[in-house]
Amino acid sequence: MNNSSIEAVLAHIDANIDASRARWFDLLRIPSISAQAAHKGDCIRAAEHMRDLLAGMGFEARLAETAGLPGVIATHHHAGGNAPRVLFYGHYDVQPADPIGLWHADPFDPQLVDGPGGPRVVARGAVDDKGQVMMVLEAIRAHLAVNEGLPVNLTVLLEGEEECGSPSLDAMLEAERAALAADFVLVADTNMWNRDTPAITTSLRGLAAVEVKITGPNRDLHSGLFGGPALNPIRALTRILGDLFDATGRIAIPGFYDGIAEIPADVLASWRATGFDEAGWLGGIGLQQASGEHGFSVLEQNWARPTAEINGIFGGYQGDGSKTVIPAEAGAKLTFRLVPGQDPARVIDGFRAFVQQRLLPDAQAQFQVYGASPGLMVPIDAPFVRAARRALADEFGKAPVLAGCGASIPVVEAFERQLGLQTLLVGFGLDDDCIHSPNEKFEMKCFHRGMRAEARMLAAFGMAE
Repeated sequence: MNNSSIEAVLAHIDANIDASRARWFDLLRIPSISAQAAHKGDCIRAAEHMRDLLAGMGFEARLAETAGLPGVIATHHHAGGNAPRVLFYGHYDVQPADPIGLWHADPFDPQLVDGPGGPRVVARGAVDDKGQVMMVLEAIRAHLAVNEGLPVNLTVLLEGEEECGSPSLDAMLEAERAALAADFVLVADTNMWNRDTPAITTSLRGLAAVEVKITGPNRDLHSGLFGGPALNPIRALTRILGDLFDATGRIAIPGFYDGIAEIPADVLASWRATGFDEAGWLGGIGLQQASGEHGFSVLEQNWARPTAEINGIFGGYQGDGSKTVIPAEAGAKLTFRLVPGQDPARVIDGFRAFVQQRLLPDAQAQFQVYGASPGLMVPIDAPFVRAARRALADEFGKAPVLAGCGASIPVVEAFERQLGLQTLLVGFGLDDDCIHSPNEKFEMKCFHRGMRAEARMLAAFGMAE
């Protein structure tokens, strides 16, 4: 695609921004809350809406039925056999809007309001993920309007259960393996570095979620009549949890750090060149000093180092006032954020052994695992990453930040595990977009620049070596 052609596509986006916003609003008005059974019909309506929208753009579009809510699969494979095959993934479901009373308006009646950075759209799903999905689809629409075709062979997959844990995703990927064949996956469900600087997320931390329960006496006991000689499970548990970290913030489970992959030097250099404000970041959450692993910056701790977090502790009396009791059991919920190279199963086994070795006499431990997925890294020298970097630099006049992500995006791991596909993560949200919270928003500037950047990326993919 030549420069005059992409400029025409960008001009079409600029001239039709109001129509793009109107189509975005139509989707936002559907309360497709996958976690609530009462909204099953709304979710199906959202799936049908997206199927019909894609069909109207010239895609072959259908619903992909699952044991739960349907997916949407649409293909536009007219670019020729030598063109790259791109799979775009997004989701049409949204989080519940509760607490409703904290919203400034009906969460499913999108509002265009003024903000410090200019106009913004406020609604549930504004950015996560309906706004970012529509941003990509509107870039596709512009290519089709100007060029009557796309520079790539494109498949669109929209999921309907991302916000409730994707229970049907694995089965759908397996059943639709042939339909979803591609060279790589494009996902727009992440953030920019800031309002004027794009980012490519090149690494994700994995996750191992575990619950441990310590049991002791056969019933709750009176702490005066039995205190002292009777085992207290809370004491046994907190003793173990207190041993999890050494004085430097390192996790004390033997073998925990085995296999960790090195972060490429140019990626680390990119992070250090961002001018990240550690004090401002900490101050924004009411803290003054980083408390993690010594010897690593805040960005390195958050993006490239593994963690163990105690998410909750339970046991004994927790009501008002005092109750003199020794509980029969106590427990804790933990999550381990894992980085590329760590084996989630080995980490879980190591934690089990760590607990068992520290149990007091008469204490017994029970474990429950709620999920495990590895950390992932996208090679920054992959052709699709190089193409995205060029396109983003062209749109923003500066190179994108090669960012890590401290969170986990399970669908990315599923694409690699089941389909053998790597994922390009380029999103245009901001840290203050209030995703999953009341008054979720998406800046119009980010939506507009995102459409332009996605159009440039599609063109760049088509020319990638």
